[in-house]
Amino acid sequence: MATLNRIGLAGLAVMGQNLALNIAEKGFPISVYNWTTSEVDETVERTKQEGNLPLYGFHDPESFVHSIQKPRVIIMLVKAGSPVDQTIKTLSVYMEKGDCIIDGGNEWYENTERQEKAMGELGLLYLGMGVSGGEEGARHGPSMMPGGSFEAYKHIEDILLKVAAQVPDSGPCVTYFGKGGSGNFVKSFTTGLNMLIAEAYDVLKSVRKLSNEELNHVFSEWNKGELLSFLIEITADIFGIKDDKGEGYLVDKVLDKTGMKGTGKWTVQQAAELSVAAPTIASSLDARFLSGLKDERVEAAKVFKSGGIGNIFTDQAVDKEKLINDVRQALYASKICSYAQGKNLIRAKSIEQGWDLKLGELARIWKGGCIIRAVFLDRIKKAYDRNPDLASLLVDPEFVKEIIDRQSSWRRVVCLAINAGISTPGMSSSLAYFDTYRRDRLPANLVQAQRDYFGAHTYERTDIPGSFYTEWFKIAKQSRI
Repeated sequence: MATLNRIGLAGLAVMGQNLALNIAEKGFPISVYNWTTSEVDETVERTKQEGNLPLYGFHDPESFVHSIQKPRVIIMLVKAGSPVDQTIKTLSVYMEKGDCIIDGGNEWYENTERQEKAMGELGLLYLGMGVSGGEEGARHGPSMMPGGSFEAYKHIEDILLKVAAQVPDSGPCVTYFGKGGSGNFVKSFTTGLNMLIAEAYDVLKSVRKLSNEELNHVFSEWNKGELLSFLIEITADIFGIKDDKGEGYLVDKVLDKTGMKGTGKWTVQQAAELSVAAPTIASSLDARFLSGLKDERVEAAKVFKSGGIGNIFTDQAVDKEKLINDVRQALYASKICSYAQGKNLIRAKSIEQGWDLKLGELARIWKGGCIIRAVFLDRIKKAYDRNPDLASLLVDPEFVKEIIDRQSSWRRVVCLAINAGISTPGMSSSLAYFDTYRRDRLPANLVQAQRDYFGAHTYERTDIPGSFYTEWFKIAKQSRI
């Protein structure tokens, strides 16, 4: 092959294959490589079926690297951890100073920064790039979050601007985020809303016994309004799919045991390290852990049913249409709180790392391709356009009005669920977050007094500046004499 290709991609699992085909379809000749040659051949075969796109397969790393024009740019799409290290080791042997490696997987940001430093010592450029949107997004337009070497980003910007999801009113869903691992870090926040939707489903199904046909209709309707989003759309689809291996609907045959990749755990750990409250995100993680205890839950259900607790699951007299509307409002209000927590966490990390992330720009690039793409993100972008230094989405005038309009429905749903014995940890913790954030005085004064009593931690006063310590025990003892 006389002409060198514009770019290379290593790692041809589902995401890698689809992104490679997307790049080729946009007119950029691409070399592809995988450790097992069958995936290379399979990708080349797909290329023929999808229109003889300019994609070329290679079975060995040396010929793969040498088939790319200089400065070489290679995207890796491999599993996080040791596969990333191994791929870099395999490819970098044949690369030269000024060449660039881009990690498009779900790597933790600190590993990205370690790799960037190591690559820099070899004279290579490095970029950590979150890619969101699943296989459909990768093939037809994902949301991409590159961070790291700006020079590396400029080498590939023309490709990314065409390959990314295109949103008519706001452009390609990609932007350079900043230094270090910023791109990989923000990618970990494109998950976490599933649980709130699952709770809405649980309340409708358990309290009012909505059928799958009714749920399909409800979520389809919701997807026409303020909840319009990819996740609501696919949820509606799921309720409409019949079981191909038996009677009824497939969703009812799916085991209620959730898997996880680790991004939720990373998010909650970061929240704790940065002292940022993220109860909605944390409750989603806890719910996943509890779902994993399937055998224990089955036994517990038997124990508590025989003990009489099953009697609390009474059919409450609730108007169906009113409940559907209340759950819709509760879901939206909870969603505002979840996003507020995520944005606060990203901002705190940006300040800690000196990334200078633009939260409005982040909302913009998530509007298309990404798995959380939603009309809601446009509201977030406008909130940050109005005030780039916004302390929280909860104090943006538009979101304030939306929460006030919905809070009665929100409280009714949470109370209804509690009385019916149905857990709604996401909605409940979102409401608790809102109720805590909106109060100018909390019972934390008592906690501080307790801490000073037993540990001499000192406290501040509301009326006099400074730090104070009181011998609570001595005073209390004297008053008891």
